[in-house]
Order: sequence, then structure tokens, then C-alpha cells
Amino acid sequence: MSDSDQAEGGAAEASAAPKGKLKLIIAAVAVLGILGAGTATWFVFFRGDGKEVHAEAPPPPAKPSIFIEVPEMLVNLVGSPGERVQYLKAKIVIEVKEEKQAEAIKPTMPRITDIFQTYLRELRAADLNGSAGLFRLKEELTRRVNTAVSPSQVNAVLFKEIVVQ
Repeated sequence: MSDSDQAEGGAAEASAAPKGKLKLIIAAVAVLGILGAGTATWFVFFRGDGKEVHAEAPPPPAKPSIFIEVPEMLVNLVGSPGERVQYLKAKIVIEVKEEKQAEAIKPTMPRITDIFQTYLRELRAADLNGSAGLFRLKEELTRRVNTAVSPSQVNAVLFKEIVVQ
């Protein structure tokens, strides 16, 4: 063999090597793709959904909340001098989780009424405009009543009736 034949043979082997590696990479990607598709198919169609039928007892019914009535309140709202006096009439209910919390809160009802009256008398009619105003009022009253009845906790302060006149 001459040098030119060896050069041509070496070039052929060099060009054949990348083609062989390319075929190997394509084959590996194809095999991995088929395995991935098979795995995905198994998860979607053949795998159990984990919902086995068990004879479970139904969950215990939730305890109903206890509601404590606060005496009806009628307070005058703060206004600018010379403005017509406006009044706020509110019927409020306090929600607690358990009866023993309600029994612990009932003796503090005069304190709760005083806290509510004091806060409500500082409000302006503009503070009560819209649902956002009433939401802020509920949150503030809840915070104040929780401070007054600590360590007991109140879930919420609810309005049965609220009128600004």
C-alpha cells in the first residue's frame, strides 16, 4: 500500500467514526424516548389511582359554634361642628367554639359592651362606608374583644343588624 492509499483509508475511517457515534447517539435517544413514553403510559393508564375501597367511619360531625348576644347598642357618631348628628344602631353577636368559652365570656359582658361602646363612639360615618368599612370594624371589634376576654378566644364578631342614621 502506498502512502496515498493509507491517507484515503485513514480519512475514510475518520469520517466513519463520527457517523457511527451519531448513529449511536440517535439510537440511545430513541431508546430513552420509547422508555419514557412507556413509563408515562403506565403511570397514566395502568397504575392504580390509590383509591382503595375501605370501610372507613365517617368523620365526626363538626361541633356547631356557640353564639353570645351582646346587648343592642345605639351610639352617636363623631361629626364636624355644625353637621347633623348621626347615630349608629348595632346588634352584635360573638361567635366562640365551645360552650365552656361562652360561660367564661358571659361574666365579662359589661366589659365587652363598654369596649364596643367606647370604640363605636369614636367612629365617623365615613368609616362605615361600604363592605370594606364594615370588615375593618368587625376585625377591630374582634381584636378588642379577644384582648378583653384573654385567655379565651373569640372566633368572630358578627353583625345581626347595623344601621347608620
